[in-house]
Amino acid sequence: MNPFVLGYCTNVHSGTTLATTLEALDRHATAVRQFVKPVGLMPIGLWLSARAAQEVVDDPDGIARLRDWLFNRGLVVFTMNGFPYGDFHAGRGKKAVYEPHWANVRRALYTISLADILAGLLPDVTIAPDIAGEGSISTLPLGWRSTFTQEGCGASVGLASAQLEQVARHLKRIEDSTGVCIHLDLEPEPGCVIDRAKQMVDFFDQCIRPSAALQDPRRYLRVCHDICHSAVMFEPQVEALETYRRGGVRIGKVQVSSAITCDGSERAFRALRAFDEPKFLHQTCVLDGAGEVHFFDDLERAFDEAPNGVWRVHFHVPVDTEFLGPLGTTRREIGEFLAAVKPEDGIRHYEVETYAWNVLPMNLRRDSLARGIADELIWTRAQMMAHGMHK
Repeated sequence: MNPFVLGYCTNVHSGTTLATTLEALDRHATAVRQFVKPVGLMPIGLWLSARAAQEVVDDPDGIARLRDWLFNRGLVVFTMNGFPYGDFHAGRGKKAVYEPHWANVRRALYTISLADILAGLLPDVTIAPDIAGEGSISTLPLGWRSTFTQEGCGASVGLASAQLEQVARHLKRIEDSTGVCIHLDLEPEPGCVIDRAKQMVDFFDQCIRPSAALQDPRRYLRVCHDICHSAVMFEPQVEALETYRRGGVRIGKVQVSSAITCDGSERAFRALRAFDEPKFLHQTCVLDGAGEVHFFDDLERAFDEAPNGVWRVHFHVPVDTEFLGPLGTTRREIGEFLAAVKPEDGIRHYEVETYAWNVLPMNLRRDSLARGIADELIWTRAQMMAHGMHK
């Protein structure tokens, strides 16, 4: 199989300015590196808020300074998370993370800034040959469904598609001038306009089409497959992969993640209430005895109705953890996905994304955040190697 790159997503660290972002990386990412002990530079998936990204591009030497700062600490960026625009760790973020959506020009401008930054952060082939030449940026799947309507004047699929094409043309210009291929990867998420693989393929078929200005848009627009997002939707990993293959939509990036499962017992419900916290949105799906999936946009809404069945909750828990007391996790789906990947899929970018470490119940946290992240990376690499994914 083609060489893969594995890192962790730094959206687990708060920081809305460049200074606070670098402070967090200096404190945590360097400590993760000490635990992981990589040969050479340690890959990371960088998250920059719109404000921090603007600070970088406003400085004529900002990108070079950031690259050198990272290299000096043994870190290298191979992918960026372009989903959270503002303060991802705000007191009560919830649905704010889906704004601005893709019908808003601010989303396109932010993404273009990230692409310019990533093009300058990617290493030369002489420094890191497995990383050079390709970069990825994950982004939201248009927007949150209830606030993004196909009939609205502003929030329309047509406008979003046009802005995605604009970004894709910018990515082509980057490749034409630098030789670096950066792809923008739309990430299906429960409750968003696109939350299943079939919806994504339909969107590509209907809205992402070749044009005179961009003959191969699917080179630059791909999918970010978040493993626990499919799991929460009760969408089998193999089914999602096959849907993308049949539809000719490439997976550009995989977010390795795990969610909570609950069998509906009274003991499990008591344990689950500890995860009903105010910062992040915890979409919940319940599979009833008739095989029907019931969707709730947050865990507290699910508790209000408390339907019988198997619950899956969008709460990113450590990927190396199988059980949370009486609760389970969707960890096994990581193995199911890795087992189904084929060399011809051409998936190279894998990113562990457990951004909720800091809101986990205290008894589930590790001695240090860096230790926990390192454990996840070590476990994930072992799983990948066990499934024949060799460097």
